[in-house]
Amino acid sequence: MPTKLEKVVPFGRTFAVYLKMFNLLDIDLQKKILGVGDGPASFNAEARKKGFIITSVDPIYQFTGAQIKERFEAVVEDIIEQVKSSPEDWVWTYYKSLEDLRKNRLQAMEIFLQDYELGQQEARYQLGELPKLSYSNKQYDLALCSHFLFLYSDHYSLEFHISSVLEMLRVAKEVRIFPLLTLSLKPSPYLNPVIEEVKALGYQVSIEKVDYEFQKGGNQMLKINFSRG
Repeated sequence: MPTKLEKVVPFGRTFAVYLKMFNLLDIDLQKKILGVGDGPASFNAEARKKGFIITSVDPIYQFTGAQIKERFEAVVEDIIEQVKSSPEDWVWTYYKSLEDLRKNRLQAMEIFLQDYELGQQEARYQLGELPKLSYSNKQYDLALCSHFLFLYSDHYSLEFHISSVLEMLRVAKEVRIFPLLTLSLKPSPYLNPVIEEVKALGYQVSIEKVDYEFQKGGNQMLKINFSRG
């Protein structure tokens, strides 16, 4: 089913945030990385300037930069207002204030938009979506999924989550997913079933604490890689 722009919440994150969310080290950035559901994050654009090549895949890339910007401008204040109305749900360490949050997300969007056309020409921004990706087996070393799986547990089924995780494991040697909470700040009910499923298939699974927390309690990442000899 084609993605409708009015259903999209284009709220991207910066390279610095990606480093913290996924515990990314220099050795990780040297790998072939696939960002699944990156949206208008500036991770790809900033990585390119630093000499790293990231492939980002997202259904939002069917739209033009102008359309994505227009949608961002239509929703950003509503999102900020939602955060403002529930101050007890957020940890103000990385972002110091609502204005700092707005500036950070605006910066991510601006950097993304400056890079978007070139990135499409260089095939760094590719159209696609879970649970089916058009890449060959183990084409990537590392797949990152930010603020989609587990976060939207109320919107997507357990079957969708399992299929999506297995698909990322098909195309990448390692998968990292952040955060592990739902939008209501509760642990995803799908986390343990997904872990059990992939462990049964011979994957090594760990939950790692990360140096990034905005959702209160949302400072853990799921890491999965293949360990069978």
